[in-house]
Amino acid sequence: MNQRIAHIALVVTDYDEAIAFYTQKLNFELLEDSRLSDSKRWVLVKPRGDGHCALLLARAVGEAQQSRVGNQTGGRVFLFLHTDDFERDYNNMLQKQVRFVRPPAREPYGTVAVFEDLYGNRWDLIGP
Repeated sequence: MNQRIAHIALVVTDYDEAIAFYTQKLNFELLEDSRLSDSKRWVLVKPRGDGHCALLLARAVGEAQQSRVGNQTGGRVFLFLHTDDFERDYNNMLQKQVRFVRPPAREPYGTVAVFEDLYGNRWDLIGP
């Protein structure tokens, strides 16, 4: 058996602002942006060099989904971005005004800092 997670849905307020954040501030690549209807698009972004899992940017529809934007996990770290060069990516993100809520710390598994995306979802940036 061969299984893998292909996409993770991330609820967003606006497709274009989410695409801009992930591609310009985190340097992700835009894999696909296809219009499915007048109000729905299929938008995939992923870190450069990662051949597997992508984020599906899903625009919130209705009050229940809108209430989850930026808080998909109740305030705990939601996603984990591994890098081959922590200092490079951390400094690039600082220059692009990505908000870090916990400074870099050395842990047994590497260096880690917690940042928030444009909506407030928390991420770990982790380097070796």
